[in-house]
Amino acid sequence: MSASGGNRAIIAAFLANMGIALAKFVAWFVSGSASMLAEAIHSVADSGNQLLLLLGGRQSRRAADAEHPFGYGRERYVYAFVVSIILFSVGGLFSIYEGIDKLTHPHELENVWVPVIVLFIAIGLESFSLRTAIRESNLVRTKNQSWVSFVRHAKAPELPVVLLEDVAALTGLVFALFGVGMTWLTGNPVYDAIGTLLIGTLLILVAVTLGIETKSLLVGEGATRADRDRIVSAIESGDEIERVIHLKTLYLGPDELMVAGKLGFTSDKTLGEVAADIDAIEARIREVVPIARVIYLEPDIYHSPTEPIADTSVAGASAPDGTQTHP
Repeated sequence: MSASGGNRAIIAAFLANMGIALAKFVAWFVSGSASMLAEAIHSVADSGNQLLLLLGGRQSRRAADAEHPFGYGRERYVYAFVVSIILFSVGGLFSIYEGIDKLTHPHELENVWVPVIVLFIAIGLESFSLRTAIRESNLVRTKNQSWVSFVRHAKAPELPVVLLEDVAALTGLVFALFGVGMTWLTGNPVYDAIGTLLIGTLLILVAVTLGIETKSLLVGEGATRADRDRIVSAIESGDEIERVIHLKTLYLGPDELMVAGKLGFTSDKTLGEVAADIDAIEARIREVVPIARVIYLEPDIYHSPTEPIADTSVAGASAPDGTQTHP
């Protein structure tokens, strides 16, 4: 995902949420609606989250140093994980608390038409923000990939976070409109409290989903199946090696993939020939998977199952497939 595409979606969401938050606070102050207060806090939390995502993107661009030789790309995962915690605590738990309080201490709403108007305006602004996030996501979402798969398997966290936030915001606005509208029609403030509880439950579910996905990225994920297949095909497309002994990949950040592998060469090749072959293989890998910027390829001697193997007590143990391993 390009940083500019993610930033456009984040900035659009930030501007929408700041304006919406202010309007919701005014509507809560005028009407006393718990749903409006929950939605106002939700928008404030979302605005802070967008700033955190922008900060994470900026921090991740720092150059590698002695303490962090592989760079700071994972900063984006850290800040995305913090976003999920903020949604859970500031947004979800506060809304649940406010809903329970209004269930036990209900009160009549005043000037209900104000929050209703604000909610319709907010739905329009959030729809614009979601439209921007969908447009930017479609630029990187693979053909026929479902939205669930996109959120689960995206290596750049910004767009999935903004997408989930915007979907949660729109759904939360519908819940708030339900609570305020039913209270207005029936005169029963319990509906306002129910709307608040629904908003809190929604935010907690979104926060848990984000937390699970970003935790997986923080722990360390490898290349997608498609990228791994492309890497293996690039290695094996030449005649330099006999076989790929093993291959491992790891995302160092959303835009940087590390590839490490052991390759089986024939024993008659000189050191210079092996070095030239590895350079050619690395070039092919980077051509098919450009984000594979860090590549470590270890040469080994490949023995076919019918080929005699040297004394293993000196040269090392033999793998079951006939591959010579070294201590």
